[in-house]
Amino acid sequence: MRPDRGIVVLLSLDPTVGHEQKGVRPCVVVSAPEVIADQRYALVCVVPVTGTPGEGALYPRLTPGANGLKKPSFALIDQLRSVDKRRVTRFMGRVSPDELKAIDEGLLLYLGLDSTDEEQA
Repeated sequence: MRPDRGIVVLLSLDPTVGHEQKGVRPCVVVSAPEVIADQRYALVCVVPVTGTPGEGALYPRLTPGANGLKKPSFALIDQLRSVDKRRVTRFMGRVSPDELKAIDEGLLLYLGLDSTDEEQA
């Protein structure tokens, strides 16, 4: 299986520094399909997942089920990172379209890519 966008994968984030999420944990793949499919790119961009509740657009809620998560969880948009595809140890499932949309909205905010800001300038 390929780590497609929206797939929840289990991977090791160690080693880490400071406040980075660490350990073996689920992550949601957010890389563009064109990048993932190109074998020249050994990296995939992921958003780690935690069971610790978060508030606001940077911590969208993920409901257990088809995504492979066993308990209510939260995507950690502010922990966005690129990892080598070889860190993926298991494919768990896929987030729902609504959950992926919430993650995308958080990414737009976090990365400052909101098009409404450009329209107002």
